[in-house]
Amino acid sequence: MSQELYSYLNLRNLGQVYYNLSPAELVDHTIRMGEGVLADSGALVIHTGEFTGRSPKDKYVVREGQEASEIWWGDVNHEYSAEHFDRLYLRVRAYMQRRDVYIRDCYACADPKYRLKIRVLTEKPWQSLFAYNMFIRPPKEELKDFVPDFTLIAVPGFYADPVIDFTRQHNFTILNFPRKIILIGGSAYTGEIKKSVFSVLNFLLPHQNVLPMHCSANVGAGGDVAVFFGLSGTGKTTLSADPNRGLIGDDEHGWTDDGVFNFEGGCYAKCINLTKESEPDIWNAIKFGALLENTRFYPGMRKVDFADKSITENTRVSYPLFHVSNAVRPSVGGLPQNIFLLTADAFGVLPPISKLTPGQAMYHFLSGYTAKVAGTEAGVVEPQPTFSACFGQAFLPMHPTTYADMLGQKMKKHQVSVWMVNTGWTGGSYGTGSRIKLAYTRAMITAAIEGKLNGVAFHNDPVFGLAIPENVPGVPSEVLVPRNTWADKAAFDATALKLARFFNDNFARYSDFANDEIKAAAPKIAVVA
Repeated sequence: MSQELYSYLNLRNLGQVYYNLSPAELVDHTIRMGEGVLADSGALVIHTGEFTGRSPKDKYVVREGQEASEIWWGDVNHEYSAEHFDRLYLRVRAYMQRRDVYIRDCYACADPKYRLKIRVLTEKPWQSLFAYNMFIRPPKEELKDFVPDFTLIAVPGFYADPVIDFTRQHNFTILNFPRKIILIGGSAYTGEIKKSVFSVLNFLLPHQNVLPMHCSANVGAGGDVAVFFGLSGTGKTTLSADPNRGLIGDDEHGWTDDGVFNFEGGCYAKCINLTKESEPDIWNAIKFGALLENTRFYPGMRKVDFADKSITENTRVSYPLFHVSNAVRPSVGGLPQNIFLLTADAFGVLPPISKLTPGQAMYHFLSGYTAKVAGTEAGVVEPQPTFSACFGQAFLPMHPTTYADMLGQKMKKHQVSVWMVNTGWTGGSYGTGSRIKLAYTRAMITAAIEGKLNGVAFHNDPVFGLAIPENVPGVPSEVLVPRNTWADKAAFDATALKLARFFNDNFARYSDFANDEIKAAAPKIAVVA
């Protein structure tokens, strides 16, 4: 294997270097190493060890070069010195000596105008399979003269020493923009690979007038594009998987003046409690080449028990987009006509669908609200609000208002309709009310996309100011107004006030950066005080 693939990284005395192996070869290597087994579906099942999710407190950005002045330093982007990086990297290089390495050259961004060339070096063959699934696979002829824009090195077997490496603990993800290197160690959770590249794109693309988005997207037969923002558990993947529409992508996209494009070449879906009936597209994609993480089999079988959460509730599967029958190739679309901000409001206060003004869209985009429910985490006994700016705060290198301003400019320029959709509770908060029926949510989204709400009368919610349609085809009218679904109206009013205060308290961190239009979209607590 030519040393040109890694000589620029100052790597020496590597073991066997495997370049762009096929999925079958990577599966074979994994099984021979005793690190994975095949399920009855043909998918490879592996365990990621200590970490079964991302560790955002252990993500660092090297503070050096002109990029440093644009980084949003603080709880999201922890600073790391160039000197510390050089010393840590020297120790990683020593660790990699005489170890086998898997190298994969791939792309991010389906639109060639914004394509990022990535070289991924991994310690494990199944990490390389993950990169094959999740990034875009170049044709062989494009690999001959491949020069990476960024290099990602992932060595889960290397543990940092916090005393000498100045990390919080033994695992780390470090973005070095001047060196164009992403360094991951101490964690085998593959999501760190995917999300670190997303973070890089979140920094690079706004400089090219491209809005990076943590969203799914689909397209109708007539070319109309819909975009779905939402945190985990709000239905982003489920609602974009529409058999009547083509899937552009399920998680990360860019919005240009020409349209939207997928960053990825695959999907990374949660599969806890997965059934064929509830998620047929995901179910059918779990076949040979797919990578299942942290699932268990039924005893004595090779059949995956998707309800088993004994390792983690964050069980995952990665698979290439070509495993999805209605995936669009290439994964690009025109300008969006509709944007949906999804939330699973466990307080049961927000309407199941409402239309937003540009100011409200930017406000709720910056808020990125959903709610945890009792039982999902230790100590959670009642609904708790969760706010993640731009529905992806952990991946924002720059201040959230940078992205919110871009959203506002693009939605105004292209006259996009923005809707908030609550996939959470109705008739009361979690524990009293019930989850809004998926069939109703689908009917509301379909009505919005097909223009069936254009001539409908709307009225504004008195606290949140959201415009609620008075009727939606296929949905009982009483479901549309949350207060009407509660038996105890006084309890609803008190809960609405409580949630409004949560919103305002959260938004205080952005108030000095937000314009008057965004500030005016805040809930009006005085209305119900």
